[in-house]
Amino acid sequence: MFRYMLGGGDLKGYAISILLSLPIVLLSLSLHETAHGFAAFRLGDPTARNLGRLTLNPIKHLDPIGFLCMLLAGFGWAKPVPVNSRYFKNPRRDMALVGLAGPLSNLLLATVFLLLLRFVGFGWLAQVPVKNEFQFNLIYFALLFLYYGVYMNVTLAVFNLLPVPPLDGSRIFFVLLPPRLYFKVMQYERYISLAIMLLLLLGPLSRLISLITGLIVRGMFAITGMSGFLI
Repeated sequence: MFRYMLGGGDLKGYAISILLSLPIVLLSLSLHETAHGFAAFRLGDPTARNLGRLTLNPIKHLDPIGFLCMLLAGFGWAKPVPVNSRYFKNPRRDMALVGLAGPLSNLLLATVFLLLLRFVGFGWLAQVPVKNEFQFNLIYFALLFLYYGVYMNVTLAVFNLLPVPPLDGSRIFFVLLPPRLYFKVMQYERYISLAIMLLLLLGPLSRLISLITGLIVRGMFAITGMSGFLI
C-alpha cells in the first residue's frame, strides 16, 4: 500500500511529501539533540541545560544543511549539543551513553508513530466511512504522515549509529578501542566527515542506509501485523 502511496513522482505529490515531512523532521531532530543533552545532564554535565538545549524548540537545535538533508534525503543532523566530559565519572563510558541516547530516542519515537499507525490509522480511521473525496484525502494523508514518522526516525537512528566520527555511533564503538588508538582515529575526524558526505552524495552509503532502514521497518510492521501494507 505505501509503495503505491509514495510512487506518484509528480510535483504536487512531492510538495505534499515535503509538507508532511516538515513537522516530523523538526520533532525528530529536536528530540534527538534533547536526548543527548538530557543524558549528559543525568550523568553530571550541566552544559546543555545551562545553554538552554534541554528543549524541543527546534530553533535551538537546527543546523540548516542537516535540516535540508533530513527533509530532502531522509537522513541528516542537527546542531550538536555541547558536552563537557570533564563532568563525567567515567568519560569514555558516559560519552558512549550520551551518544546512544540520540538514536535511541528516534527509535522510541518511531515506535510511537508505529503504534499510532496500527491502532489509530488502521484501527479507528479504518472504521470511518468515507463519504467524499476530502475525507478520503484526509485519511490518506494521516496514514502517510504516520508512516513517514516511522520511516524517517528509523533512518535517522541508523544514520547516526554508523561507527564513524562525528556520528553518535563512533562514541559507542570507540569506547571499545584502546585510548591510544581512539585518539589517533579522532585526529582524522574532519577527513572522515568529508568522506562520509561524499559517500552519501555519490550514493553507496545512502543505499546502505536505505537497505538497513527498510529491513528494520519491515520487521516493525511484521511484528504489529501490518506487513501487508508495505506491498
